[in-house]
Amino acid sequence: MLNDIRQSNVQRFQGFGQLYDQNRPAAPTEVVSILTSYLGERPRSVLDVGCGTGLSSWIWADKADHVIGVEPSDDMRAVALSKWAAAGSPEHLRFVPGFSHALDMKDDSMDIITCSQSFHWMEPKSTLKEFARVLRPGGVFAAYDCDWPPVLDWRLEQAYLALIAEADETAERLARLEGQEPARKWGKEHHLENIRMSGHFRYVNEVVFHNREFFDAVRYVNLALSQGGLQTALKLGADALPQAAESFRLLAREIFGGKSRSVLFSYRMRLGIL
Repeated sequence: MLNDIRQSNVQRFQGFGQLYDQNRPAAPTEVVSILTSYLGERPRSVLDVGCGTGLSSWIWADKADHVIGVEPSDDMRAVALSKWAAAGSPEHLRFVPGFSHALDMKDDSMDIITCSQSFHWMEPKSTLKEFARVLRPGGVFAAYDCDWPPVLDWRLEQAYLALIAEADETAERLARLEGQEPARKWGKEHHLENIRMSGHFRYVNEVVFHNREFFDAVRYVNLALSQGGLQTALKLGADALPQAAESFRLLAREIFGGKSRSVLFSYRMRLGIL
């Protein structure tokens, strides 16, 4: 059953790697500062699990000796590898296939493990057991996520939430009609408790911070379109969603007024010290 769920979760992210990479927010450098401070020294090895297109891996490129991004989706990982090749294929950074519960890593080999916008797609018990095996004593695990939607205008945020809710409901309904196993999330609101209850970590904490990026209307709309539920619903033939997306696009154009605007992302980092 869990294997079916894992495969469904991977399938959810097939076919829109470029859209995802070009419009999602970059991982904040605050992540590096916080986790390096908790570790107490420059990390030798960082493992970024569920790294997607590598947005969350590259922030460590100059801040750790070795960085490995693990991503089960061939489509997402292909984008990461393309950017890696374009940067000259740096030896200290690499991207590999894999799942969070079965990492091809030695015991006690990692200083830091991160999950950026990805831990909710992983079965927590088996994942945290595997992370504890791979982390060295004193190592740090951190799952960090931004709140959706980003803060800008209440009308646009309300429309964003309505569009994504419709997409998620439609994706699940159409998947069941097709006889497919719907993708499954483990609620982000339970991350901290799951880390604590695993019994693997001597200290557990939640840290909240913020980051700003400039968006125009096109990127803001594409940010919504990069959500997995919406893409899944479209792939399954959701007839009503294109019109709903177009209405959202028109509202975004009105609110942005042809300009770029600063958009606020609020982040929640749940972490444990081994």
